[in-house]
Amino acid sequence: MKLINNNINDTKIFALGGLGEVGKNMYCVMTGNEIIITDVGITFPSDELPGVDYIIPDFTFLKKNESKIKALFITHGHEDHIGGIPFLLQAVNIPAIYSPNQAAGLIRKKLEDRNINYKNLYIYDENTKVKFKTMSVEFFRTTHSIPDSHGIVIHTPNGTIVTTGDFKFDLTPIGPMANIHKMASIGQKGVSLLLSDSTNALNEGMSVSESKVDATLSHIFLQHSGRIIIATFASNIYRLKHIVDTCKRNNRKIAIFGRSMENNIEISLNSGYIKHKEIFVSPEEANQLPPNQVCLLCTGSQGEPLAALSRIANNSHRQIKLQEDDLVIFSSSAIPGNALSISKIINKLYLQGVKVYTNTLLNDVHTSGHGYQEELKLMLRLIKPKYFMPFHGEYRMLKTHADLAIECGIPKENTFILENGEVLSLYKGNIKKDKDIQSGDVYVDGNRIGEIGNAVMRERKIMSSYGIVVIIANIDTSKKKLVISPNITTRGFVLIQDNIELLKEIEKEASNIINNKLKVNCIFNDIKSDLITNLSSFIYEKTGRYPLILPIINDVKKTTDSK
Repeated sequence: MKLINNNINDTKIFALGGLGEVGKNMYCVMTGNEIIITDVGITFPSDELPGVDYIIPDFTFLKKNESKIKALFITHGHEDHIGGIPFLLQAVNIPAIYSPNQAAGLIRKKLEDRNINYKNLYIYDENTKVKFKTMSVEFFRTTHSIPDSHGIVIHTPNGTIVTTGDFKFDLTPIGPMANIHKMASIGQKGVSLLLSDSTNALNEGMSVSESKVDATLSHIFLQHSGRIIIATFASNIYRLKHIVDTCKRNNRKIAIFGRSMENNIEISLNSGYIKHKEIFVSPEEANQLPPNQVCLLCTGSQGEPLAALSRIANNSHRQIKLQEDDLVIFSSSAIPGNALSISKIINKLYLQGVKVYTNTLLNDVHTSGHGYQEELKLMLRLIKPKYFMPFHGEYRMLKTHADLAIECGIPKENTFILENGEVLSLYKGNIKKDKDIQSGDVYVDGNRIGEIGNAVMRERKIMSSYGIVVIIANIDTSKKKLVISPNITTRGFVLIQDNIELLKEIEKEASNIINNKLKVNCIFNDIKSDLITNLSSFIYEKTGRYPLILPIINDVKKTTDSK
């Protein structure tokens, strides 16, 4: 592991997640004996990681420097910025968490679900200032798809660092306007380094205003006389807000489906971001109402197989059955990798005869919460940093964002496209690269954190692709021989009834391997190793496949003696 330089006079900036990827955001600033963390998110695994629930950052560096941590600051309440908090608190002592109001409600719910008692959660607003010995922190309001989104300003002895969080510039937003004046004021005072959201750096122009989506949805509600089913991101609070407002104007009641949707609606009602609590009804009540008075709000906009919309499309939902005049609206965009799953759900909906709206050039039923290129340029012009580090994006997004910064007058040598764990050193307003720190992905599988390594993942991939062959052998070590032919069991490899001859050949080959090894020694690990190596080659020659081979060796003599 490479260690960071221990020069207490400079300021270190590094990411433990969020560079070269969309999600898992976690960024740190260290001056002297103080560390400030901004965000700690998760990302969700691809199909290449079977059995993994979440991916979180590697907290090793923070564990080793736990005494230096002053606080964790949260920009907003999306999972890729707060989802890792329970895991961080279980691994590292965090003296305080500063969070905007909406995110605080989501964090409390998350900690409650995991039975984590944490008392030092403080709510900040745009006027809050937090001071430590060597650093101080202030905030500026941004526009995003969730209320209370903020950029963070960290003042250090070596210069000011600004991190935008996730943002867009929407001149007609559903919620409050971004505080452009404060951004300009911060830039006017001088900023050494800007870290800026790169999620939509590949998209030219300006993103669509949320109010345009509101107008489109309002028009659809006026035109349609049957039930309306809307699938959207449960975390897009402003979208949920204007769906609720639109239902109120059109005399429709709302039934909610999906736990994450229920949680976000509940927190938003309690916080006052969403009003009209009276229009929410249970699924049973919704089924008793006329179709033109019903809106079903559900999860599953990404085609998730267990989400509410998928079960509705598959006709397996126990409370909701599709009706001929239903209209389904996908008020979302496809996350990379989910397009095929979404397409399958849409086809199933069409097969059941319902009408489907997706986001197109003709139907603005969704807009992103992340700024397009012209909005990224505007942030660069407002903050006017000396140095620039794009964050939150895959490499091509980071590279494109760095090119935009160069277009806006930042010298190429002052832009840094980094990887997680790479370090910038800021000293008296000047930046250079420093030594790396440990970083990486940690897999969460149920209650197991970091226990699932590459070897386990490799075995899971083999099992998912080629299945498993179990060889159970009973050996009498006193006589150095097999008591009976090995029992061959298989799952996901071949259909037993159709491959009896093949299994007999495997059984015979396993017997030969064991007997040959017993002539040399009775060490079970050696027998297992020979079985795995030789049977793998044998099975591949017969089938062209490499199933996972699991030998189980029983010592019959020991079993008999114990009786």
